[in-house]
Amino acid sequence: MLIDNEHDAHMVTHESEPAPVGGLVRLLALLFAIWEPLGFALVASGAFNAIRVRGIPVVIVLLARLGTTALGVAAGRALLDRQASAPALARAALVSSAAVQLVAYLSPWFPSNRLPGETQLYVAWTLVYYGGWLVYLSRSKRIAALYG
Repeated sequence: MLIDNEHDAHMVTHESEPAPVGGLVRLLALLFAIWEPLGFALVASGAFNAIRVRGIPVVIVLLARLGTTALGVAAGRALLDRQASAPALARAALVSSAAVQLVAYLSPWFPSNRLPGETQLYVAWTLVYYGGWLVYLSRSKRIAALYG
């Protein structure tokens, strides 16, 4: 195809690009790419002082959270870039993030400011939040259409 001028070249490249990802898929991608790193930064900044008291277990949980945060950022980018592997990567990121958070909530290794009796609410909310996103990724027709 012969392109006569710069305006025509601009139009050809935009016609071949897919529409941007929107809706809940975009929300999930942004949660992975922005919220997860911010959450990790807040948790890590509060946990560094506990390393002296609680030792290696705090470091292990922090490293696990760092790994799941990196996995989440990769999943967010893959969702935004419409990579075919994005739904599987997002599911892995959701499962690993939920698992690490549950370990932090239920074990004595990680410091917390929760009042007695609040842990069950945190666990329930974590299961509902990550479970809801997993159900969405598994059953959404939009996910199937975008990444099919």
